Amino acid sequence: MTRAHNILFLMADQLSPHALPCYGHPVVRAPHIDALASRGVVFDNAYTASPMCVPARAAMMTGQLGSTIGVYDSGSELAAGIPTVGHYMRLNGFDTCLSGKCHFIGPDQLHGFERRLTTDVCPSGFLWNGDWDRPDVILEWYHTLKNVVTAGVAERSIQQDHDEEAAQRATRWLYQWARAPERRPFCLFVSFSHPHDPYVTPQRYWDRYEHDAIDLPTVPNIPVEQRDPYAAWLYHHYDRSEYAISEEHVRTARHAYYGNISLIDDLIGGIVETLRTIREYDRTTIVFCADHGDMLGERGLWYKMAPYERSTRIPLIIAAPGMTGSRRVARNVSLIDLMPTMLDLTGSASSLVEPIDARSLTPLLNDTAADWPNGVASEMFFEGLAEPALMLRSGRYKYVHCSRTAALLFDLEQDPHELRNLAVDPACADVLQQLRGYIEQRWDFEHLTVDILESQRRRNLIMRAVSLGRTPAWDFQPYEDATRMYYRGGGNWHEAEERDFLRF
Repeated sequence: MTRAHNILFLMADQLSPHALPCYGHPVVRAPHIDALASRGVVFDNAYTASPMCVPARAAMMTGQLGSTIGVYDSGSELAAGIPTVGHYMRLNGFDTCLSGKCHFIGPDQLHGFERRLTTDVCPSGFLWNGDWDRPDVILEWYHTLKNVVTAGVAERSIQQDHDEEAAQRATRWLYQWARAPERRPFCLFVSFSHPHDPYVTPQRYWDRYEHDAIDLPTVPNIPVEQRDPYAAWLYHHYDRSEYAISEEHVRTARHAYYGNISLIDDLIGGIVETLRTIREYDRTTIVFCADHGDMLGERGLWYKMAPYERSTRIPLIIAAPGMTGSRRVARNVSLIDLMPTMLDLTGSASSLVEPIDARSLTPLLNDTAADWPNGVASEMFFEGLAEPALMLRSGRYKYVHCSRTAALLFDLEQDPHELRNLAVDPACADVLQQLRGYIEQRWDFEHLTVDILESQRRRNLIMRAVSLGRTPAWDFQPYEDATRMYYRGGGNWHEAEERDFLRF
């Protein structure tokens, strides 16, 4: 593997690796993602820092867990004073650009990047805050299972508009970059909203799959009275039996979800082809991942916010210059590890100004990691809960701190579907105590609860205050300088035309 000249970072939203052919799915078609996997390193046990969009993305950008930077839920602001990969890459001479979903909360909508090409598909204000002072209240914006029963075909959706715009603007930016007389190496983030619910897809993507061939959940619905404490909480949070979910509903929702994977795969293919066109494909490291997964009906659960594999595991593929053939890595790694990895790949790691929670993946990319720490955490501090929860993957075991009184322990080698809770098995008492001790040493849940409650109270007060008048316009508004894109007065027209041709 040689040093990267450019970085292209591609992110999907709510994409479980279980639903990708390069991770073994027999039905889904994603040839462009497969192509990246065929020439890169595929991480089989990569985990999100939080199974929720905002804290997961903030953690990825900073290399810090949400508990470190104070980003807890969907209304949490990433402070402008916290360095991100955008700041570091920019300081080290990179042309930095964002396109697509960022889900930044607050007035800083760039976080170190020089340019942003699109607005966000989600709001940027303090709208989706947790409220642990009222844990039994179902807030009006909480998920329900309506998106499952209304799944199917829709020729257009806001998410499709957004994702196509993100890809189109990223492609145009690459051509503009290639025309520049002095080109800095680029760091381009392109982030898609699909295959995040709602589970609707255009007819042409629906038609790529035979409906009867769509697989049903490996673990069928578990009745609420038989669920573990965390799954029972999820039921009361967004299910509540408001909608009767049939087998056909499940199959239809999965069908549309698979169609939307093919949709973003096509968009990814177009961007990668642009790299070839501008002769930068062989000098660009491509990173593909997701912010978190989707339960997609497994155990009767949907969406995210869960500690189980379908929600916390993510796809992660890194294809760097000089790599030939596919290699798979079984070590446990985290989404936050991508920030120091990108700095390493570009020779920028020495610029870090503070310790971070993450570690660079380059030893695993180079197959030189002899003593890789095998523990990763996924924090769950978001809306709907009443106290902190946490998932810790260590070696073959997964420990879940559900609450002060409830814990789960799974042996993922023997029980990949997480059906046997070993926390009540005396034979696993030593493992349980070891993992519980590590969590108690690393996380002060009492202090963290106080911090989360104070953060929620501040943000909920601000939200109530601004709702009485004009809401601050924090949502990013992209600006295009047409004078730099097309012909305007001044200079020699013929020279301008020749200069704007892209020839090699």
